[in-house]
Amino acid sequence: MKFKSILKKLLIAIPVLYIITLGLVYVDVYDSRPIINLFKNIQSDSALEVVDFSIEKPQVDKSIPAPNKDRNAYYGDLHVHTKYSFDAYVFGVTASPDDAYKYAKGEGIMHPLGYEMKLREPLDFYSVTDHGFYMGMIQAYADTSTDISQNDFAEPFHNLNRKENLTVESAGQRSNIFSSVLGATIIQPYPDWHPKLLKAWLTKNTQLALKSFDYPIHKSAWADIARSANEHNDPGNFTTFIGYEFTTSTDIEGGNLHRNVIFNSSKASIRPWTRIDSINPEDLWTWQDNLRDMGVDTISMPHNSNGSNGQMFEMETFKGNAIDREYSEKRMRNEPVVEITQVKGTSDTHPLLSPDDEWADFEIMDVRVGSRPPTYSKPSGSYVREAYQNGLTLEFTKQGNPYKFGLIGSSDTHTGGGAFDESNYWSKVGLLDGDPENRGSVPLAEENVERLEEYMRAFNQPISTINLEQGEYANTGFTQWGASGLAVAWAEENTRDSIFKAFKRKETFATTGTRIAVRFFAGYDLSSIDLNSDTLVSEAYEKGVTMGADLMQQDNKNPDFLVWAQRDKNGAPLQRIQIIKGWIDTNSGRPKEKIYDVACSDGQVVDPITNRCPDNGARVNIVDCSISTNVGSSELKTLWSDPEFDPLNKAFYYVRVLENPTCRWSTWDAIKAGYKPREDLHETIQERAWSSPIWYTPYESDVEVIPLGGTIRLRNLD
Repeated sequence: MKFKSILKKLLIAIPVLYIITLGLVYVDVYDSRPIINLFKNIQSDSALEVVDFSIEKPQVDKSIPAPNKDRNAYYGDLHVHTKYSFDAYVFGVTASPDDAYKYAKGEGIMHPLGYEMKLREPLDFYSVTDHGFYMGMIQAYADTSTDISQNDFAEPFHNLNRKENLTVESAGQRSNIFSSVLGATIIQPYPDWHPKLLKAWLTKNTQLALKSFDYPIHKSAWADIARSANEHNDPGNFTTFIGYEFTTSTDIEGGNLHRNVIFNSSKASIRPWTRIDSINPEDLWTWQDNLRDMGVDTISMPHNSNGSNGQMFEMETFKGNAIDREYSEKRMRNEPVVEITQVKGTSDTHPLLSPDDEWADFEIMDVRVGSRPPTYSKPSGSYVREAYQNGLTLEFTKQGNPYKFGLIGSSDTHTGGGAFDESNYWSKVGLLDGDPENRGSVPLAEENVERLEEYMRAFNQPISTINLEQGEYANTGFTQWGASGLAVAWAEENTRDSIFKAFKRKETFATTGTRIAVRFFAGYDLSSIDLNSDTLVSEAYEKGVTMGADLMQQDNKNPDFLVWAQRDKNGAPLQRIQIIKGWIDTNSGRPKEKIYDVACSDGQVVDPITNRCPDNGARVNIVDCSISTNVGSSELKTLWSDPEFDPLNKAFYYVRVLENPTCRWSTWDAIKAGYKPREDLHETIQERAWSSPIWYTPYESDVEVIPLGGTIRLRNLD
């Protein structure tokens, strides 16, 4: 009788469980909340299953360069989307991970509009990082042979990217699919009483509860991405990383919190950890810690902080709690580097945050990522320089420093291949911005105005064109794109292990796409090094610390800083090297910053009053984009000592290297089409590189601090 009673209770409990589950299984994709709230704090066990994606490759006798103890600069891109990303596929991208890796190695691949994309110079490393969220699913909707395509919600996607449908004219339909159909489609729970709801609960895998989600297809796409990375990995010559993008945002005001996750070996989780598991990046770090305990190391790299609406580098946790040392250490353990530049703008600093920095207004995208209509992104909390300053503030309040990260760049291309060259820029998205008219760099042909307005209405954009001197231009926001950027690692050899270790120790720098090389050291005996010596680098490693490291106080000595920059052989000459300093002033308690020019081209000398190099006279001929060839330097090298150094002030120092001015991509577009550059855009840019900082740390320093931006929530220090 007792058994029958228990059985009866179970039979009643299961339907109740279904009802509760179904009541919680709704959310709009743009709402940025967990897909199934019932499970939002439950981590999926399956995401912790580790798979070795190694493949057997034929033995090939190749010469592998010997490791260099002084380290080489390796250039790569760790932010690449292919057909497996839901947004890339919607906008016509059919490039596979294999295509992407071929492109990185120097082969040409096709843009959705039918022209070739090809690098001027191959890269050293690459990672396909498709969105983990709904990875591979939209392609499956479009393929009418799949079971999931037979659902009503998949019908608008059928045959979307057949060759005959890859046209500019399809942009309106695609925009509507992306803006309206996709959001209502991809979050489709199973109907009442479906057994997969119970299975999802029992396995702690929320994705299984979605009718619009096919778990085997998702895992298959991920396996293909991992297979392709391992297929193209060539130790000593070309390095690939298994990776994906964790695409998440805050549930307040839609602040971008996207991260790219890369793995250190051929082993990876059976599927990506995604926003379906949790939108909280702290849960991502927990997952990374758990994988690390299983022998699989990863790093996550925040990007587009400029579009986060102040929420990427907040002074409190995701849930609004006070930051503490545990949080800071966990974040730095998992996020040692940040992407400072890419196609969606630069995240160094903003003119409102750095009014005394003449070079702050550089490739600024000032709207929130993915906002429709475009919505302004709050600068404070969105840029890395301020984050460095606020990190010092948190250190003073004994909360640790969650913003002690190095710097990289990457592209965020959604075509499989990044357009790093201003003179040969093609697009970010695919069909939407794949020609100069649609991206707004040349006037619209009369017959194309209506087409543009159609697809901008589908995107919920209030204004789609602007009338200027030469005609009517697309006003789509694509003019804020940048032909950027690259991640650079100083590593002993071109292998996964060596480059991954460089990321972990933050011996990295970022460029806007140019192949500048930057060395940066600090120490107390660097002045004894002969700058023209063949042993300069090895001595600098021996006598000091390099970018990404800490320099500890040594009595009351003033440290030396050694900087060496070399130009890109295919780029413009170098104009100047700058060191950007941030510190907490011991008198006022306020974070401060200052920019010092430390090396000038053409033998010129820094003005000791203004701390600036004289104008070297470099100019650009806007008629044909030719540049001055008689000014600028092939390399700049110097020792510098901070004239305002205080041994009691915690501080950071990082390098910014500027080339002579060159034409911006939008100017190149105009000139090639026979137009003058659009008058409301910058005609020229100064390509640049940023090093990871060196942090100076005194023995002890107690000061009452006043945060630079936002608010700070202090933890209980008792």
